Amino acid sequence: MNPNIETNPLLERLPKHLTQFIKPQDYGDYTPINQAVWRYVMRKNVNYLSKVAHHSYLDGLERTGIEIDNIPSMYGMNRILSEIGWAAVAVDGFIPPNAFMEFQAYQVLVIASDIRQLEHIEYTPAPDIIHEGAGHAPIIANPEYAEYLRRFGEIGCKAISSHKDYEIYEAIRLLSILKEAEGTPEIEIEKAEKAVEELQNNMGELSEMAQIRNLHWWTVEYGLIGTVEDPKIYGAGLLSSIGESAQCMTEKVKKIPYDISAAGQNFDITKLQPQLYVTPTFSHLSYILEEFANRMALRTGGLSGIRKLIDSNALGTIELSTGLQISGVFTNVIEAEGKPVYIQTTGKTALSYREKELVSHGTTTHAEGFGSPIGKLKGFNLAIEDMSPKDLTAYKIVEGETICLEFEGNIIVKGEIITGSRNLHGEIILISFKNCSVTQGETILFEPTWGTYDMAVGKKVISAFSGPADTESFDMISHVPSSKTIKAKESDTRNDLEILYGSVRTIRENNDTQSSLKSIFNKVKENHASDWLLPLEIAELAYLRNDISFAIEIEEYLETIKLRRPAVAHLIVGGLELIFNNL
Repeated sequence: MNPNIETNPLLERLPKHLTQFIKPQDYGDYTPINQAVWRYVMRKNVNYLSKVAHHSYLDGLERTGIEIDNIPSMYGMNRILSEIGWAAVAVDGFIPPNAFMEFQAYQVLVIASDIRQLEHIEYTPAPDIIHEGAGHAPIIANPEYAEYLRRFGEIGCKAISSHKDYEIYEAIRLLSILKEAEGTPEIEIEKAEKAVEELQNNMGELSEMAQIRNLHWWTVEYGLIGTVEDPKIYGAGLLSSIGESAQCMTEKVKKIPYDISAAGQNFDITKLQPQLYVTPTFSHLSYILEEFANRMALRTGGLSGIRKLIDSNALGTIELSTGLQISGVFTNVIEAEGKPVYIQTTGKTALSYREKELVSHGTTTHAEGFGSPIGKLKGFNLAIEDMSPKDLTAYKIVEGETICLEFEGNIIVKGEIITGSRNLHGEIILISFKNCSVTQGETILFEPTWGTYDMAVGKKVISAFSGPADTESFDMISHVPSSKTIKAKESDTRNDLEILYGSVRTIRENNDTQSSLKSIFNKVKENHASDWLLPLEIAELAYLRNDISFAIEIEEYLETIKLRRPAVAHLIVGGLELIFNNL
């Protein structure tokens, strides 16, 4: 393996709020047991998936250069992925959904660089390098699917969350960590499971983020393609699970034609899926994605979009018909006749146009919040943004004039115009006043003593979405997960077993036909009686050496393990089948 860092131009484009999630992949941290787990899963998967996976998977394995015998180096993957227009970064387990999807928008594959423990070789609820590297990476070599993934990220990162979404994310992250960690007390797992269950049962109306996360799960993670009668696998969760990839092809799992209703179908990340969705083509995925996007506040805006942002209690943006973008935490909206007539943010706010912050309208200027009327002037058929210079002069909406503007909803703005800002089409997007007051009846919305009043211009809200318009406007380097993945515990017994695995790996890699396998096997029998994977690897080498009597001895020993540990019997059978198929 080449440990040298291979750069990828796509990584240079990542904004700082995403790079905070990236961690280095220390290849030296992978142990011989980790490598054996990777090798077993990959050999089993490639053997089985060649029959049931979409052809893009095996093609992608070859194109992305992912090896069967070695855990991939992130740096080597970057060199290869750059050829198909993608990159990869290592992260610590689950990261927030918005960040995960934004990485996709930048065509960067997020890979949890840890690897599942041997005890969870078939399936782990925690993301790991088998799931990400062997599941996601090969399939993105298909250009149509890769574009779907990019577009999904682009739309998904704009989805508005509810205040409960981050709670459920943290709860699921913690549960996945505890279930994957070695020796976690059952009572802790039960407590974490109960917390997830309670949150899932009390989510209320699903937010945009919850719904698009469902679409992601039923396509990118657990998708099938083809027909309900004859589906093929393309979802990374199935491609990386030697247990679930087999189960999903049986009648135990219901197959459903994929449509927009999948957005409302929740999932349990800790259990095998009882039903899966089948898309006829990859292009159909994009069709459903666009259908969902048309329902999002990103495209519908309006009063409902503002309300979604208020409910999220998180940083978001509205865009007005003039193109002015207001980013902050929205806390109030005044409505009249089903339309927003005044919006209010609290705390740091920034004004932008085309995702670029307007000069002198960042969070320093608007540190305490921002409020503005939205809509048309009362009794006027012509909106301010549609007025010609002649119209503006006629209505005295010019610099130096003291005017009174009455908007729909009885919002009144009185003050002296200082200046205005225009967009690329010459439309006014912002008017600044001094000695200004803003009221609605008896309610004071702005007083002259508060300083300069900046009034947004826009007859309607055309878009509302999560996050800021300009990511440079806010300090977003603060949203890393609170929990950390738990590494395998070290012990003398574990260290001794690692040494034995390492010895067998060295013998295989060097094609060493002289070193004694029997001494290693005897040590496994004497000191590590519950281990089943290393005897399989020794049996493979014994057959390759044509030492049939020794191989049969190992098989007989494996039969005793199957009796003592029936839960791993099918894994032993599967491993022996691989050996015999490759002889």
